[in-house]
Amino acid sequence: MFTCDFSKKGTMTFCDFLIESIKSKIIDGTLSPNEKLPSKRTLASHLGVSVITVQNAYSELISQGYIFSIEKKGFFVTELTKEIKALSSTSSKQYYKKEKRIKKTNSKSKEKIFIDLKSNSIGWEKFPFSIWSKIMRKVLNSPHANLLKSQPLQGTLELREAICKHLKSFKNIEAVPEQIVVGAGTEMLYSFVVHLLGNEKIYAVENPGYKKIAQIFEMNGANIEHIPIDKNGLNIEALKKTNASVVHATPSHHFPTGIVMPVKRRMELLFWAQEKNDRYIIEDDYDSEFRFTGKPILPLLCTSKNENVIYINSFSKTLSPSFRISYMVLPKKLSEKFNSKFNFCSCTVNSFEQYALADFIKEEHYSKHIIRMKNYYRNLRNELIFKIENSELKNFVKIHEENSGLHFLISINSKFSGKTLEMRLKKNGIKISALKDFFYEFKEFSIFSEDSKNFPIDKTFVVNYSGIEKQKIPKTVELILESIR
Repeated sequence: MFTCDFSKKGTMTFCDFLIESIKSKIIDGTLSPNEKLPSKRTLASHLGVSVITVQNAYSELISQGYIFSIEKKGFFVTELTKEIKALSSTSSKQYYKKEKRIKKTNSKSKEKIFIDLKSNSIGWEKFPFSIWSKIMRKVLNSPHANLLKSQPLQGTLELREAICKHLKSFKNIEAVPEQIVVGAGTEMLYSFVVHLLGNEKIYAVENPGYKKIAQIFEMNGANIEHIPIDKNGLNIEALKKTNASVVHATPSHHFPTGIVMPVKRRMELLFWAQEKNDRYIIEDDYDSEFRFTGKPILPLLCTSKNENVIYINSFSKTLSPSFRISYMVLPKKLSEKFNSKFNFCSCTVNSFEQYALADFIKEEHYSKHIIRMKNYYRNLRNELIFKIENSELKNFVKIHEENSGLHFLISINSKFSGKTLEMRLKKNGIKISALKDFFYEFKEFSIFSEDSKNFPIDKTFVVNYSGIEKQKIPKTVELILESIR
């Protein structure tokens, strides 16, 4: 069994580095002609990479002629002539020199990033590429007139029907296709909501919260009220003191604190909306599919008896951030108004992707994918937290998490100021967001427990762990520890 030192890969991907490493071992004789290579699964486990990384590396080496495969027997090293070895050796050296030059150049113009705990990335290797490509081929091979036609603003009937079925089975939401509006990202849907309800209304948003929401509302001419968050989520008493008639809330998993709004607070929020006919709650259910313990939390929409909840969700968390398909469920009275007001518009998502996604959902690939990703993220989350809690780092940090969603908070007890901690983490290659960056007005108060003195808000960070590579977790913990002491 051979090994690879991935710490020397520089800007190369794991797959490219593995390819060059195996080529190098074949050229220098470490791997002998006709020698059997480890199976894909065995090598992946040994190196701490995914099976698909090894599979792609083996496929490329076969295409280049360095190895060959025998069905049901495995992969073997090709016998190379001296001329080919000499040429390959020169080529390989040039490749490494090029990588070294690129790394040196990039280090001057680009920050060194070892791990990204800031971006909303996903475990791309878990995406069902083969199934998705098969469905896309099927859609193209069974063309019909609607595939090339512009669709009504609400989206194709097929996708809206599939979404209704999914919402019923996963969320217990009773909806009909006429209530569904499909859009190219939630930003588009929020803009439609403002134009539907009116920009003369005052829109309330959570503080701290996802700042882009307020920016979208303001961009569409609405006035904003920032409502503080306490340990139970959106502060209803503070909301009542404003003239807001529309409120954006994330009750199932608040961003960025991770707070799950308890039943009593949910009822208070619904009662607030019911007090006046023109009040609405925009329920953002952005990553509620990933709840790791206990029963799934039902959306407010399931509890609301009046038609005053607008439910918004997206496929970007479950499939991919680049998958720009989101949807909202409008109250029936608003869906009629929506169709009347925007009947001159076409859907912002192309028909082809809508038909493909509809089949993906109908054939239950989507529900199976959610279950797989839920298990994957649970294991990733547990591994990261386990490494933190079983290292020296545990003496300096406190983790705040609700066993749901793709992020958690980590507070640091350090002699350094919050700003200095940010700089030190960045210097050590840790890309991460500070909690205070999500406040409209940052104030010294705690949404957690009595630990606020030792773990202040300005030294609390948001850990987006969804895109972290498992083999990088130990080094990540080591770098965080190095940064804070």
